[in-house]
Amino acid sequence: MSDLLLSVQDAAIAFNGKPIFEDLTFHIKDGERISLVGRNGAGKSTLMNIITGKLKLDSGEHWQLAGVSVGYLEQDITPKAGQTVFEYVFNGIEAESDDEKLLYEYRVDMVCEPLHLDKNAEMTILSGGQLRRAALARALVHEPEILLLDEPTNHLDLDVIEWLEEFLKGWRGALLIISHDKTFLENVSNRVFWLDRGKIRVSPRGFAHFEEWSTDLLEQERRELHNRSKWVEQESEWANRGVKARVKRNVARLARVREMREQLKKDQSSFRRVTRKIELPQITTEMSSKMICEFKQVCKSYDDKVILDHFNFRVMRKDRIGILGKNGTGKSTFLKLLLGLEQPDKGTIKLAKNLDISYFDQKRADLDLNKSLIGNLLPDGGDHIEVMGKLRHVRGYLKQFLFDPGRADDKAATLSGGQKNRLMLAKILANPGHILVLDEPTNDLDMDTMEMLEEIIANYDGTLFIVSHDRDFLDQTVTQILAFEGDGEVEHIIGGYSDYLEFRNKNKKKDEPVTKEVKKTVPAKEEKPQERKKLTFKEKYALENLPKEIEKLEGEVADLTKQLGDPAFYQQDPKAFSKAAEKLERKKREIDEKEFQLLELEDVVA
Repeated sequence: MSDLLLSVQDAAIAFNGKPIFEDLTFHIKDGERISLVGRNGAGKSTLMNIITGKLKLDSGEHWQLAGVSVGYLEQDITPKAGQTVFEYVFNGIEAESDDEKLLYEYRVDMVCEPLHLDKNAEMTILSGGQLRRAALARALVHEPEILLLDEPTNHLDLDVIEWLEEFLKGWRGALLIISHDKTFLENVSNRVFWLDRGKIRVSPRGFAHFEEWSTDLLEQERRELHNRSKWVEQESEWANRGVKARVKRNVARLARVREMREQLKKDQSSFRRVTRKIELPQITTEMSSKMICEFKQVCKSYDDKVILDHFNFRVMRKDRIGILGKNGTGKSTFLKLLLGLEQPDKGTIKLAKNLDISYFDQKRADLDLNKSLIGNLLPDGGDHIEVMGKLRHVRGYLKQFLFDPGRADDKAATLSGGQKNRLMLAKILANPGHILVLDEPTNDLDMDTMEMLEEIIANYDGTLFIVSHDRDFLDQTVTQILAFEGDGEVEHIIGGYSDYLEFRNKNKKKDEPVTKEVKKTVPAKEEKPQERKKLTFKEKYALENLPKEIEKLEGEVADLTKQLGDPAFYQQDPKAFSKAAEKLERKKREIDEKEFQLLELEDVVA
């Protein structure tokens, strides 16, 4: 018996006269776990709708094995009043016997528990992320022969993503998955469908080999275009020498040269579009202070839920910090405390002076859907945007973020989720400031935009905070991890997600009672009455005068920076320029030393 479940051959489909696919052919077999990849707008959602039968082909053949069911992860859920999670997940299952009904009920429990879903909760009270998990539970419990998953890891905690990976590895049908989570795709898939310029390219291996395979294909295409270009160039030289009108074969050859030249231009343009990357200059920030902020003995709770418990943490300039943890463990609260949107119950949070903070909110609160793309970047009007101190034409800037300049006047509401995120990034990255805070920036982004974001972050020399459940993205972008484990416990690990995973696995092997005993000693130690050390006269004098000295030094640094920014200074007096540059570095070091001295003294009297 053939393991072929579904086949589409020589298919074509168009929207408003614009072809999306032509001569589309692919097959889905039992046991295949397929990664569906491609840029935003390449047709991934269209392909899924072709598979479900929601979209009818303009031409071609769609064949499906009799009895094969196709299921999908619902994106837009409208909860019904009074409907529980169990009723939603179970809905549509037709059990032929009481035993079969009990089996399905067991499956609901088996899936809802690791997804952290209360099966008795009403759907109308669930958050957006919980509704997504309920939709995922429903898709898994129904067990269709072909399951389509569109961004299944969005809004999932890392432990749930790891559980889902193991669950899908044992899936008894076929899977087709769209996801920006590279690690997830590497761990789950055994085949890749790559949508590229209206065609589908199929890799017989999983996503772990996709980059090498796709690079080889593009390099091969580059060589073919180069060879065609040489051939067309030679034929054009022949044509320019003149053609005898009476020789029909020469006239036909000339027509072919013109046709090949036009086709070559189209193919070269198409290749440039698919290989084009966003190139932005290094994002530099002017910041004299070495210390950005300090959390000192910070406590924060909501009712009986402890978020931070005597939390101490110091952030230095150019730190790159990844923040992870389950929903509700305190990640968002930490950011709100950092941004000054909330205040601690106890303890202090000290920030450096004149901090400029840029914040990417996963809810896109700063995006006005009723305004155009340009209107969101330039709310006060105009056609030029300031990008790191230089004016750029706004349409050219949007083009760098892979937007069609011709759509710059479209409303933001017409954009896909990934495009909205890209517009938000364009808005924030124009002038990201001293601190860049990114809260789940990778949701709904395609692979190319993810790589673009990684490159931009690599060129950013300010202080970075990233909240993300994307393991590969964290490994590529951060050098420290703050892991919010719940009940006020926060682990600080040097490195990326892989280093945190190694740390977590080592901790699992430890004896649990011993670990609990160690944790109990921490608050007890903090609650002991501290003997306040008396400051010497010299230390008191320093405590009173250091802020003034730092302020004076910061003024000198600002003056020297302005002086060195004058291009004529170096041309007029190179030696004076060098002395001023050395003095600037010396003054910056003095600021760092005095700031640390001040912090130590403040710790004594606190």
